[in-house]
Amino acid sequence: MTLRRDFLKKAALGGAVGLLTPDILSAAASSDPVTSQNEKKGYTFLFQGDSITDGNRTRNTDWNHVMGHGFAYLIASRLWFDFPEKEFHFFNRGISGNKITDLAARWQADTLDLKPDLLNILVGVNDTEATVKGNKEATPQQFETDYRALLEKTRQTLPDIQLVLCIPFLLPVGRVKDKWESYQEALKPRQEIVRRLAKDFNAIAIDFQQGFDEALKKAPADYWIWDGIHPMPAGHELITRIWIKEVHKKLKFVRS
Repeated sequence: MTLRRDFLKKAALGGAVGLLTPDILSAAASSDPVTSQNEKKGYTFLFQGDSITDGNRTRNTDWNHVMGHGFAYLIASRLWFDFPEKEFHFFNRGISGNKITDLAARWQADTLDLKPDLLNILVGVNDTEATVKGNKEATPQQFETDYRALLEKTRQTLPDIQLVLCIPFLLPVGRVKDKWESYQEALKPRQEIVRRLAKDFNAIAIDFQQGFDEALKKAPADYWIWDGIHPMPAGHELITRIWIKEVHKKLKFVRS
């Protein structure tokens, strides 16, 4: 009954999920103040972004689907299972079709009000596609300005938050393949912007593009991403493994 009450309490805050998890700290105290500080129970993870994060999640308290069916679900299920004593909380607030401007419009309710300890952001593909389709307002400069403003607001409100910025990615499949050069021209500046923002805000940067490019040595592009944008099940697993590996470098209690 306690577990159910805790879940309903969290769901009332924003409709999503969470509370079970890991204990992994090493016996020795870490010299990294961020790592040391975050070795606690009830650590809250928030996944924010577009359809890749959304994963067709429900907008209710259905535990079967509230985290969606993509990498956010895989990360949460793995850490919840392995470390129940840590009482982790996980929220998914990805929304299909969102650009950086859409995130900004809902940032207070869907991010700041949830008070996450770790915020994962994966955005940029819809901004890229808007450019390819001829939207003159969807420029890399606009993307950086709006993204930076969100991060500044987040740092001001939640100064101890751990930011994880994911570099947007594509593979030459489907409609993306048909206009591959145009997509690449629009995507690469945004990839560099995310790398720059990660440095500026002391965030963990995760290069999924590199991971997918290396995966092409094992299987063709459509094995990993079916339409050039949205990952196949194997693609979401690839994201999950890369994410845990990279986040673990900074936060030792995140591991598989």
